[in-house]
Formats: sequence, C-alpha cells, structure tokens
Amino acid sequence: MGRRPKWGRQVDGVLLLNKPAGITANDALQKAKRLFFANRAGHTGALDPLATGVLPICFGEATKFSQYLLDADKRYRSTFCLGMTTETGDADGNVVSTSDASGVTEAQVRKAMEAFRGTIRQVPSMYSALKYNGQPLYKLARQGIEVEREAREVEIYSYELLKFIPGADSPDKLPRAEIEVHCSKGTYVRSLAEDLGKVLGVGAFVEKLHRSAAGPYREEDAVTLDELTAERGDGQAELLDHHLLPADSPASGLPKMILTDDSGYYLRQGQPVMDLQVYRLGDEGDMVRLFLESGEFLGVGEITDDGRVAPRRLVK
Repeated sequence: MGRRPKWGRQVDGVLLLNKPAGITANDALQKAKRLFFANRAGHTGALDPLATGVLPICFGEATKFSQYLLDADKRYRSTFCLGMTTETGDADGNVVSTSDASGVTEAQVRKAMEAFRGTIRQVPSMYSALKYNGQPLYKLARQGIEVEREAREVEIYSYELLKFIPGADSPDKLPRAEIEVHCSKGTYVRSLAEDLGKVLGVGAFVEKLHRSAAGPYREEDAVTLDELTAERGDGQAELLDHHLLPADSPASGLPKMILTDDSGYYLRQGQPVMDLQVYRLGDEGDMVRLFLESGEFLGVGEITDDGRVAPRRLVK
C-alpha cells in the first residue's frame, strides 16, 4: 500500500499574525495554516482567547528555530480592573470577590507598581498553559483541581502606568489602570494584575490584553486573518507568501557567519568546520546563524572549544 500523500505544501518562513480576540492561539494557527495550505506550522507562545496582538507562526523549516521566540522578551499593553477578582485572573473567569476600590488613587497605583520592576518572583496562575505531570494547568483548574506551584523568577524591564481611570469616572464604579509592560519569557500579566490588586488591598484582574511585540517582531508589521482571507479570495495560497519572513528570523539575534561552499558541504554532513570568523563572533558554546556565500541559510551552529563551528540545527 502506498504512503498517504501529505496534506498541504511545503512552506518555510514566519507569519507575523495579529491575533483577534475570542479565539485561542491554536485556532488562529489552524486558520493561518489553512490559508497558506501549509503542511507544517506551530505558534510561538500562547495567547489566551481574551488577548490580541503579535502571534508569530512558524511554517516548515522555521519551526526548528521557534525556541528562540519562546525564549524572547515580550511587550504588552493591558487594562487592569481594580476592585474585583476572578477565577482565571482575567475577564473570561467567574467573579470570585468584589471590594470597594472607589478610594484608590493614581498615586497609590504608581507606588504599588514600583515593587514589580526588575527581577521578581511570580506564582503561575492555575489557568496558565504551564504543565504539571504532562497536563496543562488550565485543564486541571477546569476540573476543580489546584496543585502547588513554585514561584519563578522573571524580569520586568519596564512597567508603566499609561492611564488611570478613577472609579467615579467608570460606569461600573470600578477603577482601571492601563499599563504597558516589557518583560522576560514566562511572565504572566494576569499575575501582575492579581499581585497589584493584593498590594492595593482591593483585588484586580486583566480586562484587556494586547501583545505589542515578541522578540524582534512588532505589531506594526503584523497582518490579521481577515486581511489574509480577503487578499487570498478564491486564489491560490501562494498569493500570501510575500507576508512570510525568512526562516532564520526567529534567531535573528544570533551572529551571522558566512561559509564557503566547501565548508557548507561538510557542515551538512554533520561535521564541525574551521573558520576564522569564529574568533570574532563569539566564545565556546555561543550559537551562530550559518549562511553560504550565495545567501542560502543553512541553520544554526555552536562554537566549539577548539575554535570550530558544529552544526546544531540545520534546514533541509
């Protein structure tokens, strides 16, 4: 019996998607995958259904380098609603408690935010995608199961109050804090909201969340599913390929090394190669992006202790 043909076409590159609210990151991934008729794709860092914004989707060979985006820092804009807590820490959860937050002032919010800059420790939410014994925490939470979670260190590079709306100026009398945060991987904005609410003594949850940047990618360069759908129309998927960023772009922060065709040949055979560029590009253990003189991307290599570069993840 012949092998079943693989669905879709080989597509290599990164789509910078502006995810809409109301769908999961995986829903957005599957819609993009169908639009591009791609046989392999993966997203880099989940966004909750509530959240919008930058969702890099790696197609084909670009999936080999998605870890660099998972490890990258992120930027968010969010609205925290003060005076109420929810099961999930965001607007999609059931209300757990309410407090009188009418007396909270902008000065108090700014003062409370100071404690959450720099290196801080966060306890991941039970409604996060973090796994416990192979199960995402949010699946356990939906079953009414709560497990012990260890606090983890994250880095908050900046945490700014963009606007404060007093309770007296809100229809529901709940104050809002519109914030912008630049943070390391593993930071949970809902935890920032909940912890801020605890310091203020009134509780808080994430009402809105928008990711404005992920690693090297910015929202101004992102495209929406509606725009992709309209552009493709009844045409072929290839009409959308111009939106794809190069397969090496997730690793764009790594130094670039140009190899001769001979060195590229041996590298593709799995052999470390010697190159004088090694001595100016990094030290032992550092990773580099590898290209041929023609501009063809080969993959990522690691500088060895003897001054060579060894292949670590190559494209086909």
